[in-house]
Amino acid sequence: MDYAAARTKMVDNQIRTTDVTSHSVLTAFLSVPREAFVSAEMKPLAYIDEDMQVAPAANGNPARYIMEPSPLAKLLQLAAITKDDVVLEIGCGAGYAAALLSLLAGSVVATESDETLLAKGSEKLSELGYDNVAVVSARLEEGYPAEGPYDVIFVNGSIEQIPDALLSQLREGGRMVAVVGYGNAARARLYVKNGGITSYTEYFNAAVKPLPGFRKVAEFVF
Repeated sequence: MDYAAARTKMVDNQIRTTDVTSHSVLTAFLSVPREAFVSAEMKPLAYIDEDMQVAPAANGNPARYIMEPSPLAKLLQLAAITKDDVVLEIGCGAGYAAALLSLLAGSVVATESDETLLAKGSEKLSELGYDNVAVVSARLEEGYPAEGPYDVIFVNGSIEQIPDALLSQLREGGRMVAVVGYGNAARARLYVKNGGITSYTEYFNAAVKPLPGFRKVAEFVF
């Protein structure tokens, strides 16, 4: 299979057609081999317009996926990442989004709570030469304050709520991109910290797969 040709078709037919115009984002998607981050049997399907499962549901946590190309590209464009930025990725998974981020940012800290995914993602990123990414073990909802604050926080999946712990790791003037909510009602948000206060704007619907660890605690109702 000609993966380079498939990659170009993905960018032309799935990403450019959904209002993604950022040169750096398009170039990153043309450069990173999506097929390298999925299992051998999934490689021929690596460029279809769908989420790609990289780990099954287990221990009460949802299955993990590489995000569908179009919403992933739109979220990265919304983040407006430059080579001056230090980025925190929440939910490294197989490492595909971290590879894209590595081409956009100066450096990337990618957190992962699943130890099997952490090992696979870290190994693949190193093997492919994405040397400005550090994959670290952490509870996703806690971020990684040891290397903060960050210019950009990218949440690689949908979540139910934004923990204060993540917002506190944004640098003044920093921004965070996250999809809040589940299913077709979920919305992409851009959070920006100014004067110590973080506010957000909603931009578009994004039905992306959920990350573990961000469910609201059930409240008792009389």
